[in-house]
Amino acid sequence: MSDDLLQRAKGIRLAVFDVDGVLTDGKLYFLVDGSEFKTFNTLDGHGIKMLINSGVRTAIISGRSTPVVERRARNLGIQHLYQGREDKMAVLDELLAELGLDYQQVAYLGDDLPDLPVIRRVGLGMAVASADGFVRQHAHGTTQARGGEGAAREFCELIMRAQGSLDAAQAAYL
Repeated sequence: MSDDLLQRAKGIRLAVFDVDGVLTDGKLYFLVDGSEFKTFNTLDGHGIKMLINSGVRTAIISGRSTPVVERRARNLGIQHLYQGREDKMAVLDELLAELGLDYQQVAYLGDDLPDLPVIRRVGLGMAVASADGFVRQHAHGTTQARGGEGAAREFCELIMRAQGSLDAAQAAYL
């Protein structure tokens, strides 16, 4: 973990996640009846809960819209959910105005080209290990884990480590 990433993470007040390829493995599963399902990693989920408990706000911005993402966000306590919104910068601008935050206080975890404008603009813009190569090249950093396989947990713990809240969160389980 580089000093640059830790420095960027110190002032983060809002962590934003893409869904497909970040909170999931990026595969789309459709049943015969046309319904869709996704698989989520419980390690990622607990990391997000710990981050929220440390005082960092959370959001999801996804170009796709599905009820399962709404349910997952609600279960984790993610405060802000935007689905079916392909212009992620426009959504982020709305959210920052609502919360009174600036770009430097935002961390974003993405995997594909629609995430890149946000990744490049925020204080901490990261890509998952399985992200598109061009996106990884232009991100501040890349997780070791692939999307849907612990990348969000790694991202959350990076922020908490930088802010000095990770040790206490982990020690609560001893």
